[in-house]
Amino acid sequence: MCYPRHEAVAAGEPSRIHKRRQNKQKTKGANVIKSELVQIVAARNPHLYHRDVENIVNAVLDEITDALAAGNRVELRGFGAFSVKNRPSRSGRNPRTGDSVFVEEKWVPFFKTGKELRERLNPGMNGNDNGEDD
Repeated sequence: MCYPRHEAVAAGEPSRIHKRRQNKQKTKGANVIKSELVQIVAARNPHLYHRDVENIVNAVLDEITDALAAGNRVELRGFGAFSVKNRPSRSGRNPRTGDSVFVEEKWVPFFKTGKELRERLNPGMNGNDNGEDD
């Protein structure tokens, strides 16, 4: 069975993954999808089978998801903390018609970056978050 992406490669056109990598190089801060994360982890750990790395990544993400679904907080030191926040019900507006609509209460995931991650993203900062100039 031949998949469309293989046909594109055979025809001399860049594959979808190749195009994503080209776009990543052009734009700073491009997204990494789960399959690419698995490839990165597998490349850094050649002693592990690719399927084992995939199972590990899925297990970590499933545990985070299960904890959040149970209303718990997940903290990864230096990276950040995942939690859920409540958005109470409110009266909203349909942007197309302008009619008032009722928006139900919902729980949404929330992520707060850890200190080490913030410092790594902002290397020139001295950690003074109070906005005062020295």
